[in-house]
Amino acid sequence: MDSILVVDDNSAICSALTLMLDIHGYKALSCETPQQAIDIVTKQDISLVIQDMNFTRDTTSGEEGKQLFYTLRQQQPNLPIILMTAWTQLETAVELVKAGAADYMGKPWDDAKLLTSINNLLSIYHLSKQNNQLTRVDSERMSAINDADLCGMVFGSGAMQRCIDLSLQVAKSDVSVMITGPNGAGKDKIADIVQANSLLKDKPFIKVNIGALPMDLLEAELFGAEAGAFTGANKVRIGRFEAADGGTLFLDEIGNLPLSGQVKLLRVLQTGEFERLGSHQTRKVNVRVISATNADLADDINNGSFREDLFYRLNVIELAIAPLNQRVDDILPLAQYFVGNEFSFDKPAQQALLNHAWSGNVRELENVCKRAVLLASNALLTLADLGLSPQTHQTLNQVREHNQESNRELSRESNRKPNRELSREKQSSEELAETLQPAQPVDPDKQQIEQALVAHNGVIARVAKSLGLSRQALYRRMDKYGLSSK
Repeated sequence: MDSILVVDDNSAICSALTLMLDIHGYKALSCETPQQAIDIVTKQDISLVIQDMNFTRDTTSGEEGKQLFYTLRQQQPNLPIILMTAWTQLETAVELVKAGAADYMGKPWDDAKLLTSINNLLSIYHLSKQNNQLTRVDSERMSAINDADLCGMVFGSGAMQRCIDLSLQVAKSDVSVMITGPNGAGKDKIADIVQANSLLKDKPFIKVNIGALPMDLLEAELFGAEAGAFTGANKVRIGRFEAADGGTLFLDEIGNLPLSGQVKLLRVLQTGEFERLGSHQTRKVNVRVISATNADLADDINNGSFREDLFYRLNVIELAIAPLNQRVDDILPLAQYFVGNEFSFDKPAQQALLNHAWSGNVRELENVCKRAVLLASNALLTLADLGLSPQTHQTLNQVREHNQESNRELSRESNRKPNRELSREKQSSEELAETLQPAQPVDPDKQQIEQALVAHNGVIARVAKSLGLSRQALYRRMDKYGLSSK
């Protein structure tokens, strides 16, 4: 409720105004001297002041009111002040309105006119306060960003701005952070930002790409191994946890960690304790863990391939990165960064960059830009230099336009059709969009993988290529079916 202060040496006027204000839902206060008014505004939250111009008997100059007005304005420059007097002087009114007086009224006043003025002034006052608060918050945020180490991060979208804001906020704590998003979206860069702005920035920062490690060596990489623990282990191997002791360990593609490794990782997160492979000696470390994944770990938990208790240990704070085609404002700044200041894009090339699907996200964009620079005949890069298919642009636009039109149609029909019917229409829209996307390869079963392993003598690179999988994807399926390259 807004508090309005009435300042008048006539107690009857104070009573009349406070009664009117109370009736119309305002909290009214009153006083009879300028000093009392100054004390109240200093100590209480006042939203508007209605003040007289003369406070001494037989005085009509308005000097007392002017002095009070300037004192209040000095204390609170944005406080709306309505001036009222029975001795209206045009020169004084003009002077004070120029100085910031919200309104200048004569006595007796018109209740309706006064209430309208109060309502309008309070609306403007609150809007101004909100804008000031937003400006202050934005200024503080920008100051924090300017003082932060963004590790060369280039962005222009609000989505990435929010992700970075949250990254900087959690960086100072020691909680586990999980970064989610598709391949090539920039998860490793966010991990760098968290580390660079943490209290551990001068401590070890060890990165492990779990998806790139063979399953039979993964636990040895993480936890170490004694000499003779497995074939080829001729000397003691220090694990990544030991190497990161006192600092931070970044586990990329955490969804590829086998269940046996998940059990050990959970124990380390809970107690800091582990044993090297081939050893019974318990070791203890203090490590902050940042993890990243492009997988849907909720599905992995449901099918039993990822432990739920480990998920909640890792995912204290989630930093989600959207695909590049969902943060279009990042595309052109990133493209310009990748080609450097010596090159620029013409309008068709810019539009092509914005329309492309970018299934490989930032990594794909970087490759396209590097290729364009190598093949360009001059500093102005064209659509031909980018090598992007116009058909791809047209198809993506068709999907976007169709989905937008479908959403508009669903919105128009939402008040006329049952929810079940709307759900079917939305599903049809999604199915149509899927038909415009490239067909996905059939996931090989256990028998197909076994046959490919035999046919290629267990050479993983060849087996993966023959099945249309990445090496990491093949290792995941082999682990799932209990298969070995031998």
